[in-house]
Amino acid sequence: MKSVTLNVQGMSCNHCVIAVEGAVKEAGAAGKVDLPGNKVTVEYDESKVSLDAIKAAIEDQGYDVV
Repeated sequence: MKSVTLNVQGMSCNHCVIAVEGAVKEAGAAGKVDLPGNKVTVEYDESKVSLDAIKAAIEDQGYDVV
């Protein structure tokens, strides 16, 4: 398992947390949002999902991974 922290812009409420964590889970990883810090800590298996796919899943929800 690999762990990475992503900076995600545009999150402002609990709905955002649910949307981002759900998108990460749907992509095949586990994510924990730090709303005040605008960060998402993601744990994933590189043999099952790429970091680019996780970023794309978050961006598909309308947030910017910077």
